[in-house]
Amino acid sequence: MASTQEHWNLENGSNLKGSSKEIRHGRTAHNMSSSSLRKKSDLALLSKLRCGLLRMILANLQEVFLGTKLSVLFPFIPLPFIASIYNFGTPWVFAFSLIGLTPLAERVSFLTEQIAFYTGPTVGGLLNATCGNATELIIALLALHQRKIEVVKCSLLGSVLSNLLLVLGSSLFCGGLMNLKKDQKYDRRPADVNFLLLLLGLMCQMLPFLFKYAASATPASLRADPTLQLSRVSSIIMLLAYSAYLFFQLKTHRQLCEAQEDEDSDEVASGEEAVIGLWTALAWLVGMTAVIALLSEYVVATIEDAAESWSISVSFISIILLPIVGNAAEHAGAIIFAFKNKLDITLGVALGSATQISIFVVPLSVVVAWIMGIEMDLDLNILEIGCLALSIIVTAFALQDGTSHYMKGLVLLLCYIVIGACFFVLRTPIHKFWLIYWPCPFRLIPRKRIRYPNDDV
Repeated sequence: MASTQEHWNLENGSNLKGSSKEIRHGRTAHNMSSSSLRKKSDLALLSKLRCGLLRMILANLQEVFLGTKLSVLFPFIPLPFIASIYNFGTPWVFAFSLIGLTPLAERVSFLTEQIAFYTGPTVGGLLNATCGNATELIIALLALHQRKIEVVKCSLLGSVLSNLLLVLGSSLFCGGLMNLKKDQKYDRRPADVNFLLLLLGLMCQMLPFLFKYAASATPASLRADPTLQLSRVSSIIMLLAYSAYLFFQLKTHRQLCEAQEDEDSDEVASGEEAVIGLWTALAWLVGMTAVIALLSEYVVATIEDAAESWSISVSFISIILLPIVGNAAEHAGAIIFAFKNKLDITLGVALGSATQISIFVVPLSVVVAWIMGIEMDLDLNILEIGCLALSIIVTAFALQDGTSHYMKGLVLLLCYIVIGACFFVLRTPIHKFWLIYWPCPFRLIPRKRIRYPNDDV
């Protein structure tokens, strides 16, 4: 083990920056949420190898691929490519791509935390804040490249709704049931900051929608351009707000926004020292980001065919399915910490992700579309903007007193179920008939075609 550590030191050219205590204080709620799904690798067999370079390579491979409880999902990563080559059908390509994205998202968080050991807590926190929702950002950019603007808007809206209602609701519900005899308390101050930013993002997205009604006397052909200009100005303002939030979080009020850790917690014990080198972590981060981009391109390219094959709307897949699968690792970590009565970490994960999507990924998508010459605005339809506004309001009311119980979580979950049911019945591709399918290894075969009496001929 000592020899392996020497190779890591040679690889990095220097020692770790700062003490383990300083690095530990730089960990965010996202880091701790992902660390709850990690497991300590047993390097006893590798220590018997005589070749130090081979021992270092195998140790890195073991830490990257076997150092997580989601390692069982790694075999799904090559399946989309196989399904595409052998023409299994686009629904299978879409499903395998979604599942393959799950462990990769968790590993990106792990690699950014490893890099933070060498760069210090500030740079590491900035890197984590940038890569915290890398999957959603990559999917949005690829959908923009293919000019699927509605997919971009729906997927980002779904990420915010999923974090506010599904993740937070399931965490508060499960944590309340497991701690019936304990008072679950949390610090309201970081939550208040997140809600202020969420309300700012909501206002910036509501104004283009309201602008259409305020300018109702203007001919329709003249309204699109001012709405687009307003969206771009609002996006720049939101990016400035996010920059200020990063400065607030990483510099002036770091103690307020950091995840508080117990000295005897297993998560701290697993994160006190780096397990791979700096340049190795950077190489793995670049490689996994490239794989995420490939799988995301499959997701974007096959989403319409999957919706048509499954007889559901694209909006339901974008708003409900994509966020659930893409953030499964982070969501599971939030629930685990709620079980342990550590709601500050749970709130940091759920509200932090929702804030990052709302005032960073959404406006960044608008600015990137602007650079690409694509006219993407912040204008959502009345149903989508209504769901977003009501979700923020309900969540803010649920967290206003600094305490929690399972009833709050249940209400948030029920709100998410209602929204999911709404988008499930909205814009269903098949209106005349309902197709009942059974599974087949290569495609979905229609078993029965049912026609209702009131259907038109």
